[in-house]
Amino acid sequence: MDTYDLITRNAEEVVTESEVRDLTADPEGKRAYVGYEPSGVLHIGHLLTANKLIDLQEAGMEVVVLLADVHAYLNGKGSFEEIRETAERMKAQFIAYGLEEESTEFVYGSEFQLDEDYTLDLHKLELSTTMNRAQRAMAELAGDETAKVSHLVYPLMQALDIEYLDLDLAVGGMDQRKVHMLHREEVPDLGYEARPCLHTPIVADLTSGEGKMSSSAGVTISMEDSTDEIEEKVNSAFCPPTRDPEGDLENPVLELFEYHVFPRFEEVVVERPEKYGGDLTYDDYESLAADLESGELHPADAKSTLAAHLDELIEPGREKLRELRD
Repeated sequence: MDTYDLITRNAEEVVTESEVRDLTADPEGKRAYVGYEPSGVLHIGHLLTANKLIDLQEAGMEVVVLLADVHAYLNGKGSFEEIRETAERMKAQFIAYGLEEESTEFVYGSEFQLDEDYTLDLHKLELSTTMNRAQRAMAELAGDETAKVSHLVYPLMQALDIEYLDLDLAVGGMDQRKVHMLHREEVPDLGYEARPCLHTPIVADLTSGEGKMSSSAGVTISMEDSTDEIEEKVNSAFCPPTRDPEGDLENPVLELFEYHVFPRFEEVVVERPEKYGGDLTYDDYESLAADLESGELHPADAKSTLAAHLDELIEPGREKLRELRD
């Protein structure tokens, strides 16, 4: 796999392709980041972007993980002391999951977001950005929560972080696309260069194949889950043997294979008794997906294999959580 294919593997969107190709011509030492609001135990959404960070490190890039404590404070997630405790746990889990510690820089937002230069640039963005534009970039509110001024400032800070962290590439899920577009549209007026962006997919709801997998709805897989809990969740997952002809539903089991398993395992073995055809071995996602659709691979066998591989990926982080709590 060449460098560009590795860097863009499983990306839903590349903004722009030419900028990222220029970056991949000499990726060594270039800086890419993802920002995470410290909000609890890592779950499958965090780990999808973490897989991309692992790809970028393999390509020779340095990774910056923003532990966005100021953002979490603006979002009502507790005191700075409480948020910092959560962030330290997340940091340990990311390393346990597979990020290379020597080429990963963990930065707290409060290390630079409270400085005078940053604050003045933030005020400049506030002056130049309309309320409607900020609202479009704002994260979705939970339930009937009322929007606060802090919710509008939040995406402006995200747009500015990319400059102040001295980055070459911004990475995030598709839910971060509006923030990244705000960055590309607005920061040039402050005299800064807009950076290219990679957007990873959003995995569908585990039980229905609709919408997105949501930790707030309690339907996700996290580093807190035991082996039995992972098996139970995966075994109850939506996994039709054929594609939805209307194109409205996704297959979350296949998505988890594509975005989580195959990027981390060179070979996937589906263990089956000889009377059911014996073991199946796959070295690429496409072959597994084709066998599921043809009927060669039964959904139950796909699920048991997925659960075993997810459990192997999650176990180091689960063990780290045990250590931190003891």
